[in-house]
Amino acid sequence: MRRVFYGWIVVAASAAIVCIGMGCLFALGVFLVPIERAMGWSRGAISTVALLNWIAMGLGSFFWGALSDRIGGRGVAVGGGVLLGLGLVLASQAQALWQFYVTFGFLVGFAVGAFYAPLTSTTTKWFTARRGLAVALVAAGIGFGILLIAPLARALTSAWDWRVAMLVLGDLAWLVIVPVALLLREPASEDRPAPAPGATRREYTTREVLAAPQFWAIALTHFACCAAHSGPIFHMVTHATDQGVAVMAAATVFGISGLASIAGRVGGGLLADRFGAKPTLITGLAIQAAMIFGYLFARDLGAFVGLALVFGAAYGGVMPLYALVTREYFGEKVMGTAYGAVFLISTLGMGVGSFAGGAIYDRLGAYTWLFLGSAAIGVMAVVLAFTFRRPRVGALQPAF
Repeated sequence: MRRVFYGWIVVAASAAIVCIGMGCLFALGVFLVPIERAMGWSRGAISTVALLNWIAMGLGSFFWGALSDRIGGRGVAVGGGVLLGLGLVLASQAQALWQFYVTFGFLVGFAVGAFYAPLTSTTTKWFTARRGLAVALVAAGIGFGILLIAPLARALTSAWDWRVAMLVLGDLAWLVIVPVALLLREPASEDRPAPAPGATRREYTTREVLAAPQFWAIALTHFACCAAHSGPIFHMVTHATDQGVAVMAAATVFGISGLASIAGRVGGGLLADRFGAKPTLITGLAIQAAMIFGYLFARDLGAFVGLALVFGAAYGGVMPLYALVTREYFGEKVMGTAYGAVFLISTLGMGVGSFAGGAIYDRLGAYTWLFLGSAAIGVMAVVLAFTFRRPRVGALQPAF
């Protein structure tokens, strides 16, 4: 009987960990209205928690990513899982806004930084020819997280309250992430894939990565991409309910966008393997910007479902591509650090978009300018993606 290639076990374990971690992070969008009503905090104040989430996650991605270059993905994921459970449990007991900022805002965000970027880095070490598919499957864990955790959080909140729901999510993080993380390991020398034909082995230092123009092209495109879609994602449930959609139906729409993003991530990875990352990225970013603009005209459940399907596929499809171009341009040695730094900058975009949505709503009482601004930033991401170029001679292998 043929032995299963262990790289696929690493992919499955990484996707499961990312599913729980990112699902808990995005669940704040479901908790927004219940917390607003129970605690009397404004949507802008709660959205500030999301801003702290993403800043902390970005810092965590860089810290945990650099640490994974030294100790591997297993230890990083175990540490992140323990911290995530602790942050959620403590957040469920918060009595003051500053306590919620520290627990859910900082601890949860920093913990989740241990998952996507570091485990994507670990995954890329196992693959060459099917690297796009492997990275896409890990990224699909984000979509599964939204699909599974958002309705679970909503159901628990409806049955009890937001505190019980958050406490259960913290226990889930401990029970799932820590044991699954033990399945992770780095490839042995015989498991490492051969380099692509004609590839050279120029290795970058962290200083060279951060000084490279291509790093900033990738990072700023990722920033604009995330700044464009984070507000519409985070405020999707509340916007739909403001338009008269039932609460559970609105949470289901959020789950549908997560489901669509799974197909988008896998499809984006496959398309990148076949056609290259740059054209796939540009196409996905253009569709994303168009769908964000479409939210200005959504008024009923059918329209929200349709937009969630296409929007989810678009924002999901582009996400694995940034890891691919980072790995292909800068190589394996500093992949955790390089992609952690790219992801750090992208999370600032996620935080700004989430916060801006709440601030705009508090000031204007509607999300119209959120969608207009997000669509414009989405177009900017398309323009930035056109600046991507092939690595100079001596880089690991062509990115596109």
